[in-house]
Formats: sequence, C-alpha cells, structure tokens
Amino acid sequence: MTDGPVIILVHPQLVENIGMAARAMANCALAELRIVKPRDPWPLGEAHQRRISGAASGADYILDGARLYEKVEEAIADLNYVYATAARTHDMVNKIFTPRAAALDMKARALAGQKTGVMFGPERTGLVNDHIVLANAKITVPLNPAFTSLNLAQTVLLVGYEWYQAQNETPPLQTHYGDSRPATCEEYLNFYRRLEEELEAAGFFVADHMRPAMTRSLQSMLQRAEMTEQEIRTWHGVISALVNGPKRSDKSKA
Repeated sequence: MTDGPVIILVHPQLVENIGMAARAMANCALAELRIVKPRDPWPLGEAHQRRISGAASGADYILDGARLYEKVEEAIADLNYVYATAARTHDMVNKIFTPRAAALDMKARALAGQKTGVMFGPERTGLVNDHIVLANAKITVPLNPAFTSLNLAQTVLLVGYEWYQAQNETPPLQTHYGDSRPATCEEYLNFYRRLEEELEAAGFFVADHMRPAMTRSLQSMLQRAEMTEQEIRTWHGVISALVNGPKRSDKSKA
C-alpha cells in the first residue's frame, strides 16, 4: 500500500473528537496525524488523556506520534499537495473533489513520489477561508442537501475509507463455503435427474405440454442456488426421507 495522506486537524475543540479521528485513521491504515493549535493544552493532562485514549479505542500509537503546530502554514510546509475539506463552495475558484475522486488523485500523487495532506477544520465552524486558500483543492462530501452536517471523526473516516478502498483489492462479493466446496455441474445434474425422477413417480407433471417449462424452471432455480457439495448431499437426504416415509425409533413404537 502506498503512503497515505497526512491528516491535519486545524483547531480541534474536543479531545474525544481527536481520539475518534485517530481511531478512524487506524481503520483506514493512515498513520500520520498533525494538530494545529488545539483548544486544550497539549500534551494533555491526565483527565483529558483518559478521555482521548478511550475515544481512540486502541489507536493511541497515532496520538503518541501526533505532531503539534501553531500555524497551518507550518503544518503543511513539507507537503506537495493539500486538500481542504469543506461543505460549502465559498466564493473562491476551487477544484472540488468528492472523497472518492480525491482518493484516486492522492494515490496517483503518492505513486509519483508526492506527499499529500488533508485539512479538517474545527467542529463548530469548519475551515475558514484563510485556511482553505492555502490548499490546492477542496474535498466536499455529497450528502443530503437538506442535512450535510458531519462531525470531525465522520469526515476523517469518509476520506480515509475512500483512500483505503482506492488500493484495496477485496472482491466486491465473496461466498464463504466453510469446510465444503462448490458443487460441480455433474453433481447438480445428478441431483436434478433424481429429483425429476421422483417428481415423475409422484405425479407432479400432470400436463405434458407444461413439463419442459417446469423442468427448465426447476433446474434454473437449482443452478442459481450455488450450492456446495455438502448441500447437494443434504438435499439427496431430503428426497430419500420424503420417498421412504417417516422412520421411528424402537422406543417410539412401544
């Protein structure tokens, strides 16, 4: 995985939000946190330390490695490209990315050897124009226009998630087969032939002209089921039980 963007929290107000932002970073394999002039004195006192550690839920290593800055200009000085998160378009000319498009851009820049960063503003107001203008582009999350409010950790998680997904190769859909394996075409056909024979013996096919359509429908349903070899054997057992009738133990017969 290529190096992820630096996460820059500008004037964060609540230590719990810093902790939850660190947790979101850890979820998405983001490691570098920079904090610009937080409201509470840093390093934190014992009470604040307990609160932030609880909110981080195991991501303390990110907090331990966090770097503190007095000004945004200092926090971004070594970066090649900076994104500012903002819900509004403001009155400036901006290149505005969605988080997904920004993640692809970050990945391309990382592969080219560039170091990127994403700025997040205070919880109450977001980034001010004087900070946004320092960025190369903006990231705006497309949400319900009637309610676009996100807390700090949610925004970090959304951006981080898209970054992680841009490199993740997990198949979009998987089937877990446990200790069995997918059934073969031959196993499907053997089971279907047996099912058709028993249905014929039971008088299921009452109209000859409908039989081709009914058999195709039954066979199609079985194929869509994507059964395992064990499931096929289980259905063979079901047919045997239905054909042979109920079995009672000696005790139940007494």
